[in-house]
Amino acid sequence: MKIVIIGAGAMGSVFGAKISEAADALLINPANNHTDKIIENNLILEDPKGIKKKIKVNLICDYKTVTDKFDAAIIFTKSYKTKEASYAAKHLLKDDGVALTLQNGIGNFEIISSIIGEDKTVAGVTAHGATLVSAGYVRHAGIGDTYIANKPNKKHIIESLTRIFEKAGIKILISDNINSIIWGKLIINVGINAVAAILKTRNGIIGTTPQAFKIVRSAAEEAVTIAKAMQINLPFADPLKQVKTVCQKTANNKASMFQDITNRKKTEIEFINGAIVKLGKKLNIPTPYNQILTEIVQAFEAAYNKK
Repeated sequence: MKIVIIGAGAMGSVFGAKISEAADALLINPANNHTDKIIENNLILEDPKGIKKKIKVNLICDYKTVTDKFDAAIIFTKSYKTKEASYAAKHLLKDDGVALTLQNGIGNFEIISSIIGEDKTVAGVTAHGATLVSAGYVRHAGIGDTYIANKPNKKHIIESLTRIFEKAGIKILISDNINSIIWGKLIINVGINAVAAILKTRNGIIGTTPQAFKIVRSAAEEAVTIAKAMQINLPFADPLKQVKTVCQKTANNKASMFQDITNRKKTEIEFINGAIVKLGKKLNIPTPYNQILTEIVQAFEAAYNKK
């Protein structure tokens, strides 16, 4: 089975490195310092126990130069690059191939399926965590379950993909209700990411600081209200307790949005807190905490290049 990983940031690098040791894999990522370092000197992957390993990965920058066709494309780009990644997947996939999204936020499946077809698009979500320590050096910051939607018409590919993931040490669970799992992660990200980015602190601090967790709780509560209005059954009985638990379990992790703000990069705020705001307006449900968190993060982005 031939697999292409589109997007080799922190998460894409972790999955790409592990899958490269278990299968024929290619990573696609635009040229930047991280990409250059990997091409020059391979990828340094630090596991959750702090053990570092140098892993050889096959990485290129321009998907249009690739003539091979792949059975599966795993999309790990930021959500605002999903459209571009979808066209890359369309170019790279075999006629019966699948594109699997393991991205943050909501709306990625819809974008991908609009370009390559719903029958070739598979939704998924992962609870793994990763931190880009420096160019060419990624820390696998946390291990969690990875869910893939049940897709009967692509059963043979999903089964092969599952075997490769598990060979690579990535636990896979097949879900008949992937939307519930995706919304479960969304609510956690809604609570944690923007607050961690604005305060520029690790997950554990916001989970144990009452003033910070009040904001986390309020943003997450708004998202839960939206989910209930949309009749989405969440994967946990107590969402706020789950947010607190994730803060504790990932205490030393830097949220992806915190990493983006630190590195002065565009964030996924529009697909996380911003998505709750948009749905709130559509459903006539107030979302003041998510509104202000979205606006503050967007203000950070707008100020990057100002003196």
